[in-house]
Formats: sequence, C-alpha cells, structure tokens
Amino acid sequence: MDVLNALVVLTNFVLIPATAYGAQLALGALGVTLIYGILRFSNFAHGDTMAFGAMATILVTWLFQSWGISFGVLPTALLALPFGIVACALLVLGTDRVVYRFYRRQKAAPVILVIVSMGVMFMLNGIVRFIIGVDDQQFADGARFIVTAREFRDMTGLTEALALRTSQAITVVTAFVVMAALFWFLNRTRTGKSMRAFSDNEDLALLSGINPERVVAITWIIVAGLATIAGVLYGLDKSFKPFTYFQLLLPIFASAIVGGLGSPVGAIAGGFLIAYSEVLVTYAFKRVVDYLVPFWSPEGLVQLLSTDYKFAVSFTILIVVLLFKPTGLFKGKSV
Repeated sequence: MDVLNALVVLTNFVLIPATAYGAQLALGALGVTLIYGILRFSNFAHGDTMAFGAMATILVTWLFQSWGISFGVLPTALLALPFGIVACALLVLGTDRVVYRFYRRQKAAPVILVIVSMGVMFMLNGIVRFIIGVDDQQFADGARFIVTAREFRDMTGLTEALALRTSQAITVVTAFVVMAALFWFLNRTRTGKSMRAFSDNEDLALLSGINPERVVAITWIIVAGLATIAGVLYGLDKSFKPFTYFQLLLPIFASAIVGGLGSPVGAIAGGFLIAYSEVLVTYAFKRVVDYLVPFWSPEGLVQLLSTDYKFAVSFTILIVVLLFKPTGLFKGKSV
C-alpha cells in the first residue's frame, strides 16, 4: 500500500502537472520553431503573442458568460477560442505588414529581426496589460474536476488521493489533436509542402513558383493559432497574468532549441523534456521517501531546488545543449 501511495503522490504532483505543462510548452515551442524555420529569425514576441490571444479569448468568454452562454461541463473559453485565434491572427498579420515586411524585403540580418521582435514584444506587453490589467484573471467555468480527491479515496481506500482537473485533461487532449493536425497539414497538403520547401531552400522554392508572401501569411496564421491555444490552455490550467507569458519565453525557447530549432518533432520533445525537468528538480520528495523508506524520515523537503528557481532549470539545460549539441536533439538548425 505504501508503494501505491507513493505512486499516487508522484502521479498527482509530478506526472499529471508535468504532462499538462509540457503540452503547453510544446505548443509554444512549435510556434517559435515555425517562425525560425520559415521566416528565419527568433521571435522574442511569441510569449506576448500568446498573452494577446489568451486575452482576446478571455474578453469573448466574459461576453458569452454575460449573455448566459456556456459550454456545459467544459469551459466557455473553448467556445471563445476561435474568436481569440482570429484576433491574434489579425494582430500578427498586421504586425508583419507594418514592421517585419520592411526588414524582410531589405534582406536584413536575422539579428536585426530579433531586435525588432523585442520591440514588438514590449509593445504587445504594454497593450495587453493596458487592456486587461496586471492582476490574475480566472476564466474557467464548467466542471473543475474529472476525478476529485474524495472520490479517489472512496474508490481505492488509499491514504493519498489523486485529483484530475478538467483543464489538465483538456490541455493534453487538445495539444495532441493540434499537433497531429499540424503534422498532417505540413506533410499532406500542398500548402504545407510549399512551406517546407520554402524552409529548406528559399531560392529553389521561388523558382518553383511558390508565392513567398502567401507562405509568410499562412505561417503567421498558424503561429497565431498555436500561440492562442497554448496561451488559453496555460491560463485555464493556472491563471492568466500578462507578465507570466513574458516569463514563459525562456522555457519555450529552451524547448525549441533543446529539441532542435526548426524541427517540429524536436519542439514537442523539447517541451516535455523541459517541463519534466523543471517539475522533477523543484518537487519536494519528502512524502514519497516517507512511503518508500519508512524507517528513514528526512528532516528536509528532499528538494533539489526551490520552485523559485524553476526557470533556472530550463536555462541550465539550454546552456548545456548550446555548448555540446547546438543543433539540438533532433538536429535542427544550429543556433
């Protein structure tokens, strides 16, 4: 029974949260890697693009709730999500037309586009905080739990309880559906193949009659969709706070680079690797040790690092990968 209790504790506080967090990072990293692979620059505004898409979704969610529209046991935010994606797509397309297109036509060096994206990042950060404020926003409704702690204890008779939130299940299912749809689009459709060809060899793609502006526009629309979905899922699972998405930029970039910048498979693998690393390193294993080694009761929390240093884990992994394998685990483009 003690082993089962230890397993429940690990599942409840490590496996489920890390899987949900990894799915969110993977979606964010997919957006970063698409921009890098096709438009050839690191978009530092991606975190705040997620924040903008999530903010637009929250505003529509509040509007639906004021009209009495709900989605049953599912969060109303899922109904508002398409409107958030459209708003985010209009934002990134407008930003590309007003800002990035000029530098792209000038054949500006990637480092210039990176600096430009940092300027866009600060602008978006200010816009989002001006519109919705700086405080935490909770926009989840519907059923909060699929399995509650009391139900689990009654079913199993164990001391420890497992609780599975609706937002965690929605995050994992939605993320895998979106990832599968993206891979199908890139590998099976004519437009997706054009995007891959443009990424592999821009000059040859132009000679083949591929319209570069169309490829760029479709890339931004897909990135807007990925960013909004990732931002909304993160907000449903935790809470929405604009500055949090700015902080997420580090683990998202770490996920993309560790997996292999420019590799969609690498972005997904990197997202889960970073998420599990952050959760495992900052989790206090005292209760697990108490169950598995009852004759030894450690005085401390049996925790490698405090949760305050969570982002230091992704930063350390990022530095190690850049030093020893700059192309990442799946041999993406060298940074």
